[in-house]
Amino acid sequence: MISELSQSGSGRPLTIAIVGDVHDAWDSQDEIALKKLGARLVLLVGDFGNESVEVVRAIANMSIPKAVILGNHDAWYTATDWGRKMRPAGSHEDRVQQQIDLLGVTHVGYNKLDFPEFQLSVVGARPFSWGGSVWKYEDFYRTRYHVHSFEESTARIVDAARQTAYDTVLFIGHCGPSGLGDEAEDPCGRDWKPLGGDFGDPDFEAAIAQTRALGKNIPLVAFGHMHHHLRHTNQQLRTALKTDADGTVYVNAANVPRIIRTEEDCLRNFTLVTLKDGAVFQVALVWLNQDLAVQSKQIFYQQPFPVAEAV
Repeated sequence: MISELSQSGSGRPLTIAIVGDVHDAWDSQDEIALKKLGARLVLLVGDFGNESVEVVRAIANMSIPKAVILGNHDAWYTATDWGRKMRPAGSHEDRVQQQIDLLGVTHVGYNKLDFPEFQLSVVGARPFSWGGSVWKYEDFYRTRYHVHSFEESTARIVDAARQTAYDTVLFIGHCGPSGLGDEAEDPCGRDWKPLGGDFGDPDFEAAIAQTRALGKNIPLVAFGHMHHHLRHTNQQLRTALKTDADGTVYVNAANVPRIIRTEEDCLRNFTLVTLKDGAVFQVALVWLNQDLAVQSKQIFYQQPFPVAEAV
């Protein structure tokens, strides 16, 4: 029998699902849906809820291979002074650590996870990111990670990338890297007043560049945080995808709400990436109906088919 490893090495396409900001919209049908879609690897980019331990527990128990990074809402009552004032009365347990413990090695914030069956590694950027060019929440990052600056954060990410077992590296972050544009509609653009400005993570951008300098192939960078529905207009959606000169595809998967329930139906979305021969072949947003059949598919990116040479 041919192993999945040799199949992957011989060019078998790999279907990867990116789950954007969940915000408590996760149920028992999601794992079933992912299996029906043929997802063999799931990348979850955080914001599961406001320290929603039970949602994280359900995701941690999912049997499909996965890599996870936690977002700013996953430390909503812990990372900031105002958040601690909002903490529900009588709740004093460390829900941030509970989420990290539940996810175990699958939480790749400042870490990496190797997938021998796919001959690739996933590296996580800074966990719990709020985005932007100002270093925030110093106490939180100093206490949890002994990180004091963007430079130290970059070093942590690159150190994880340096230790990967494979030269094909997928990056995931909660917020995306800086450098993807400064318009409000760009993948990490600020869509609140004053409009515009690159709100991506500079430590993430630097880490990608330094990892590429190590000789790693980076076909995909997946993230969320900045929702597709823009705050300043309902006439268009946020740009979900960009590419760079090195062939890396940057995907914002935060299509919120990811589950929409009506009297007649229940729709849920996933972003599907097809990886083949170490490169992204297709990226598409799919919506499934209550029967978990594909209701719609929007292709964001498609590699052109090679043109056969004339004989």
